[in-house]
Amino acid sequence: MPFKKLILSTLLASALLAGQVPDAAARELPDFTQLVQNEGRAVVNISTTQTVRQAVPDGLEGFEGDPFFEFFRRFAPPRPREFQARSLGSGFIVSRDGYVLTNAHVVARADEITVTLTDKREYRARLVGSDARTDVALLKIDAGNLPVARLGSSANLKVGEWVVAIGSPFGFDNSVSAGIVSAKGRQLPDENYVPFIQTDVAVNPGNSGGPLFNLNGEVVGINSQIFSKSGGFMGISFAIPVDVAMDVAEQLKLSGRVSRGRIGVVVQEVGRDLATSFGLPRATGALITNVEKGGPADRAGLRIGDIVLRIDGQNVDSSPDLQRLISGIRPGKAIALDVWRERAERRVNVVADELRDPDPASAGREFRPPSASADGQQQMAPVGLAVRELSAAQRRQLNVPYGLLVERAGGAAARAGIVPGDVIVGLGGEPLRSFAQLRDAVAGARKGSVLAVQLVRRGAVLFVPLKVGEGA
Repeated sequence: MPFKKLILSTLLASALLAGQVPDAAARELPDFTQLVQNEGRAVVNISTTQTVRQAVPDGLEGFEGDPFFEFFRRFAPPRPREFQARSLGSGFIVSRDGYVLTNAHVVARADEITVTLTDKREYRARLVGSDARTDVALLKIDAGNLPVARLGSSANLKVGEWVVAIGSPFGFDNSVSAGIVSAKGRQLPDENYVPFIQTDVAVNPGNSGGPLFNLNGEVVGINSQIFSKSGGFMGISFAIPVDVAMDVAEQLKLSGRVSRGRIGVVVQEVGRDLATSFGLPRATGALITNVEKGGPADRAGLRIGDIVLRIDGQNVDSSPDLQRLISGIRPGKAIALDVWRERAERRVNVVADELRDPDPASAGREFRPPSASADGQQQMAPVGLAVRELSAAQRRQLNVPYGLLVERAGGAAARAGIVPGDVIVGLGGEPLRSFAQLRDAVAGARKGSVLAVQLVRRGAVLFVPLKVGEGA
């Protein structure tokens, strides 16, 4: 280290030890003491008990972890056994008369819920309602004149802003951790109803359901999930925006359930190549791959191949945005969708229905293609495809007027993601009527251009971008 730098480092260290840090530098570091003192009283510990019934081989109770347990289990008759499973979480009080907000997974399947305040008072809680889709639950305790958390707005949060979590990680009551907002509007796998707030605040098991505060002491989120390979905190945590949570809580309070809108479409992401094939200036929106017959979208005139760009003026940047925005619409309300169709924007007005849980009996059967053979196979060497026309029975099974079963995919087709067993049913937003239609589209396309090929794969409809002229 150069001599001058060594002197500067020594002087800085001396200043820190002597408490002579300049005021400007001190102001860069937030002081959380007042926030914790004022708002921590509204944070509660939530403990639950659940009766678990399990069949354990007679005489082997307590040996479940033994290496020979599985061997002897085969010869011992099972005997039902009950035990009490306990779990811990966090929550916060949202009204002076005892309403408490937490995560749905904290109280799921609980037989008994206990809420403990910071002054050690304990109350038996009643579950008013819970919503698994957003992971929000509302509890009620019989108490009055309680400390209440002040609610802010997650819409006003900025990336890089300081935030504070208070909760009970591993049962350590009213533990405080701090960090910054890492991102907003995060979509997680199978979590399409919540635009999560991502932070680097230390969140661990037991923090779930606790509040995330901004520096004004306002709740801006509910700590819900962590990204972890170890089960503990690894620097990434996710919170439910308080705006979403309070909307759910109000519905739970009024009716015990949450009502959501639906329009009856299935969508997929729009990548750069698909955007090019549809003539869309940039990769954005949600591409409609299926329209429920007789549903709201069908009645309004929406089509397969339409790309939804905006809903009531709000941008749809990706496919999960559509589901989240539509679900927030009250059933029966008319909404305006700006869609991209035939290389131009147009507006379609749709009246939303209510979203119901799917009926397992209504699930369609998976199409099982026959084994490949050379008889009737048609080649498309320029893109590396070998296809066969569907039989009448196969068309009825898939409910399509025409289709080409892919028996071999190489070259450009393979690079597009087409695999044997796929069924080609359309080009762009138009249904496929013949093999000649696909052949002529490929032959007439300019080198390097992209065709949006519509497929049915394992019962699901999707589009893939087929680049023409790249060679087989």
